[in-house]
Amino acid sequence: MKIGKTVNIHSVLLLHLFFMMLLFGLCRILFYMFNQDLFADVTFGRLLKMMWGGLRFDLTAVLYTNALYIFAQAIPFRFRCTDIYQKIVKWIYYVTNGVAIALNCIDIIYYRFTFRRTTWSVFDEFANDKGNFALIRQFLWDYWYIAAVFAGLIFIMTKLYSLIKAGKPLIGNGFVYYPVNLCMLILYAVLFIGGARGGFTPGIRPITISNAGVYIEKPIESGIVLNTPFSIYRTLTRGTYPKLNFFDEKTLETLYSPLHIPADSAGFIPKNVVIIITESLSKEYIGSLNRDLDEGKYRGYTPFLDSLIAESYTFAHSFANGGKSIDAMPSVLASIPSLSDPYVLSIYANNAIKGLATLLAEKGYDCSFFHGAPNGSMGFDAFAKSAGFTHYYGKNEYVADNGSEPDDGYWGTWDEPFLQFTAQTLNSKSEPFLASVFTLTSHHPFVIPEKYEGKFPKGTEQIHQCIGYTDMAIRRFFETASHMPWFQNTLFVITADHTNQVSYEKSKTSAGRFAVPVIFYDPSGKPKGFEETKTVQQIDIMPTVLGLLNYDKPFFAFGFDVFADNTPKESFAINYLNGFYQIYQNNYVLTTNADSPETLYNYEQDPLLRNNIKDSLPDVALHLDSLGKAFRQTYNDRLINNRMHCN
Repeated sequence: MKIGKTVNIHSVLLLHLFFMMLLFGLCRILFYMFNQDLFADVTFGRLLKMMWGGLRFDLTAVLYTNALYIFAQAIPFRFRCTDIYQKIVKWIYYVTNGVAIALNCIDIIYYRFTFRRTTWSVFDEFANDKGNFALIRQFLWDYWYIAAVFAGLIFIMTKLYSLIKAGKPLIGNGFVYYPVNLCMLILYAVLFIGGARGGFTPGIRPITISNAGVYIEKPIESGIVLNTPFSIYRTLTRGTYPKLNFFDEKTLETLYSPLHIPADSAGFIPKNVVIIITESLSKEYIGSLNRDLDEGKYRGYTPFLDSLIAESYTFAHSFANGGKSIDAMPSVLASIPSLSDPYVLSIYANNAIKGLATLLAEKGYDCSFFHGAPNGSMGFDAFAKSAGFTHYYGKNEYVADNGSEPDDGYWGTWDEPFLQFTAQTLNSKSEPFLASVFTLTSHHPFVIPEKYEGKFPKGTEQIHQCIGYTDMAIRRFFETASHMPWFQNTLFVITADHTNQVSYEKSKTSAGRFAVPVIFYDPSGKPKGFEETKTVQQIDIMPTVLGLLNYDKPFFAFGFDVFADNTPKESFAINYLNGFYQIYQNNYVLTTNADSPETLYNYEQDPLLRNNIKDSLPDVALHLDSLGKAFRQTYNDRLINNRMHCN
């Protein structure tokens, strides 16, 4: 076909949509090629199945992306074939599809940090962050080759578009022009609805993210099937959660309850509590929690945390409940996980809750939250307030107190000076107090203060040097705090918000992607130990802290007190990834969609999750599925009815 060949306008429309299907397919191939190490056990046959399944999602995304273009080409007016009109239509096509291609290109890299296609929530998450432009600039600098890929794809798009030129409609003259072309418009509308929904069968509901499960064996593989524009379109409107009715109330009560009733009347222990939420601290980075790696020679990048763990109580199997920073605060500080949507971005974010700070404030605690980013970043200050914290210390307070601004240029104040500021601020507090500090340096673009360049192992991932720096900053925080009068009467909890860049295959699985440390340290030496069997999650931190303080009133928490000897129901963990729920208990992890189990693995014996034992252990699969459904039914009911309390 010659460049600029004139063809029927309806053929132009269909060919241009076909060209975009080709480009979306090429984006999927590039996504797989750049992230092949994340899908090491995907066979060629399975890859073809995922590529084929991806066409359904591409069609929906292409139709939504080109809705305005389709309408502009289909309206039954003669002026649509004029040169001026077609130039306008061309730029509509270029802009809308250019944005869609850009989103696909961004996720070629961003997926490695989140393990899921970007959804609309990312725009809400960073809406108020002042350093976004600098981050985008740094992203383009670090991953210049993705910008080159984007430019290449745009070049291909424009060349394909110019292959053909719009001519006359099928019926160009006579009194039948308008009736025939109106019928064509109606036909396009019908085809658009069917393609966007994923089919014409009456029983078909609009295709959504979870439909990727038909083509995959593990949740992480959904990134191959889906495309980013589709994921964003499907999450543009976050509606109400459905009311679930898996169990009657009596059966539900035997499986799971978020109500915690003190077992005895032991006196409350007014210890100080300091919770450190460490940015991107994957469990893989901690040598003492990975003795099996490199034939026992693995040392990790956190020498201080390794030394602290030796004096603490920690767990072999501990997991995050979400994959983003905004998921961590509700999980850790209010025992509220984020499942299909980030809790703080859901329509239930204004529900009445009683977080850890609220409960301890009722006991006379001074409650403070610290985060070195500009105030308002990711809405942390808003959630801290709703969770009961009466004091918020951000970058503004740091600068006001110190008169200087040791800023990383992207996220905010470096971890070392901000943690020193945190320690000094706590020293001015009346006891007992609760404090939570959220670090930030170990975040892309993974830079550290110039004076520390070369001081920490660079390892195999960009983040490793940052983790070494943050570990040092935490060490200095403890050195400073240890000389303060409140130190000996303080319970410290250290965890991560989510995982990040990892090197070992077991950390790249759907379970490993959530593996974060949960560490309880008390200078008095109690508790102290290493739990090898029990499964622990972020939402267990709040009820466990209250248990260690002998909190003597009923309270609401979705998690469990991991030290309780008389927990009425055996604890388990849960998180959500790409349309699938993962339920963990006794070294097993069950992956389930909204209705039925998909896979069951023993992640202790099979850390790479390659041997699906669902059919050989049906009782285990059924039990974990029941726990997951009980949790989801309770979760939805409590959020829908605003009953996140004990009465």
